[in-house]
Amino acid sequence: MKGKAAEADGSLYRITASVPPDSGEQLSLLLRHPDQPDNSKVLKVAIIGAPNAGKSTLSNQLLGRKVFAVSKKVHTTRSRSLGVLTEDDTQIILLDTPGLTTPSKVKRHHLETSLLVDPWNTVKEADLMVVMVDVADRWMCNRLDFEVLKCLAQHPDIPAILVLNKVDLVKAKDRLLDITAQLTCGVVNGQRMRVRPVIKPPWAERRPERDSQFSLDEGNVGHDGNHELNSVLSKEQLKALSSQRGWPHFKDVFMLSSVDREDVETLKSYFMVAAKPGSWQYHSGVLTDQSPEDLCTNIIREKLLEYLPQEVPYSMTQAVEFWQEGESGELNISVKLYATKDTHMKMVIGAAGQMVAQIAKEAGEDLSRVFLREVKLKLSVKLRK
Repeated sequence: MKGKAAEADGSLYRITASVPPDSGEQLSLLLRHPDQPDNSKVLKVAIIGAPNAGKSTLSNQLLGRKVFAVSKKVHTTRSRSLGVLTEDDTQIILLDTPGLTTPSKVKRHHLETSLLVDPWNTVKEADLMVVMVDVADRWMCNRLDFEVLKCLAQHPDIPAILVLNKVDLVKAKDRLLDITAQLTCGVVNGQRMRVRPVIKPPWAERRPERDSQFSLDEGNVGHDGNHELNSVLSKEQLKALSSQRGWPHFKDVFMLSSVDREDVETLKSYFMVAAKPGSWQYHSGVLTDQSPEDLCTNIIREKLLEYLPQEVPYSMTQAVEFWQEGESGELNISVKLYATKDTHMKMVIGAAGQMVAQIAKEAGEDLSRVFLREVKLKLSVKLRK
């Protein structure tokens, strides 16, 4: 029943796809011929933004399962992976990208150099770009990240929408209107925007997708010749971009909290409507292209980032030592964590082994929800000299 609509009490509900715990099974599912209907539709969505804007949280909410690691620290997503959302005749492929970054940050956080290339490659494949901005970050929300601007300028032919995330953390809601005006250069869908706050009576129904109403003046605003941009930007274009705060070519703007299901449903409906007739790329049972082992190590890294200070999690490596299904269907996993310093190793183990036990417990619970079975995860820590 994975990915299919099922009938219960006369109403349709959908069972969210899960990930097989066996890598061979997952691979054969990925290679399986798509079971698409005659009138199939598809949409590839690249979610881009500065590190820690909430891209993976949004992807998880859209998919209905946690398949991408999430933490408060930057660069939790270390490589490109995708999620597949299949409903009725429509397949939405979510290209979850690492935060757009720079060479100096790659060196500082011991990151893979693929982080510099991955997001750019992802965007080329997309039918729609979603630019996420964390509006709760006072320093970052008043202008688009320069790497994001470069990405938008290099792909002017791909439609883009702006998603203001974490709006629930902004107390003064009128600030959202100012932020929108700055990040869109006052232009949405080719029309000059005049922002008019909406004062809602207390009994008014909550509108999930926006906290404000945009009034668009008549008459289209020109595209400033942006379609003539080459994929490689000239020095003049880069200089012009560096003084730019926003992007005047967004098709739409959403204000949401990616942890609010109702808000996310609104964005999902938008994707469903935007999907174009085309062949599905994956079988409806596919949830992600990550292998079960990758899912496991990513979730463990998420916990390391959550519990350990500063640079410690970034310098650690992992090796899956044991992966076997038990007699009762449970999954037994053993992973070795390698630390580069003795002090780091002691931090991971914690007093009387409490820290490593807590990480194993939480990661195991998360994996149980993805593999739909009990997961017994054992972690051990070793010093790698």
